[in-house]
Amino acid sequence: MNKPAVSISLSSYGAELVRQRGQGSFIEVLAAAGADRIEWREELLTREDPAQIADSTRNQGLQSIYSSPTELWLAGHAQPNPELINALQHAEEFGSKWLKVSLGYFTDNNDLQALGQRLKQSPVQLLVENDQTLHGGRIEPFQRFFNAVEQHNLPIKMTFDIGNWQWQDQSAASAARLLGRHVGYVHCKAVARRADGKLVAVPPAATDLHLWEQLLRHMAQGVMRAAEYPLQGEDLVALTTEHVAVLARLGQSRLETVHV
Repeated sequence: MNKPAVSISLSSYGAELVRQRGQGSFIEVLAAAGADRIEWREELLTREDPAQIADSTRNQGLQSIYSSPTELWLAGHAQPNPELINALQHAEEFGSKWLKVSLGYFTDNNDLQALGQRLKQSPVQLLVENDQTLHGGRIEPFQRFFNAVEQHNLPIKMTFDIGNWQWQDQSAASAARLLGRHVGYVHCKAVARRADGKLVAVPPAATDLHLWEQLLRHMAQGVMRAAEYPLQGEDLVALTTEHVAVLARLGQSRLETVHV
């Protein structure tokens, strides 16, 4: 039985630690923990050398995803965000096969043909994520966007962030049912509300893992998934190993049932 590819978003280790140590220092941690992929975070970059990081990642047998806070569509603009070109280039420099961005302000006036032309110039696959904003964190704009993507036959998949739907009071279950066939990457994130009312990402409880199992039923078998919740402790390799194993098992019971 093939193990689904598991990635770790480096934001999981905490912004302060990641900036202090540099993102390249986590390559060996993830390799030792049995992860398949590593998600670089553009907003946490400090002194990293992209070529060196790309080499080190390959040498450890890992692939990578480059995460950029770039919004694909800007308000009032029909053309794709000009920053997309830079983000695709950075992803390529880091040796990443995928680039993750946010949707931004998608409307029916956006130029999908122009987007397609830009994507043809890069070997990197685009992944578009639901974020925590009003314009980029609701189901309906994603339905319209992926309908347009299908009409134009563009090589774009969705990053489905399980936890982010809660910021706009959207149902993750409804989102999975309506958008699951477009998903190429899943950000696994449990969410809790602090005493001050703020929503924060937390490690999953058993109830979260059960929910995630149900959501994955609407997506391709073995879809790539990542931890994007706090992974903080004394032994990062042991902690990461544990969570890689947990995420790899998600959705596998369905496969086992099929093979009975």
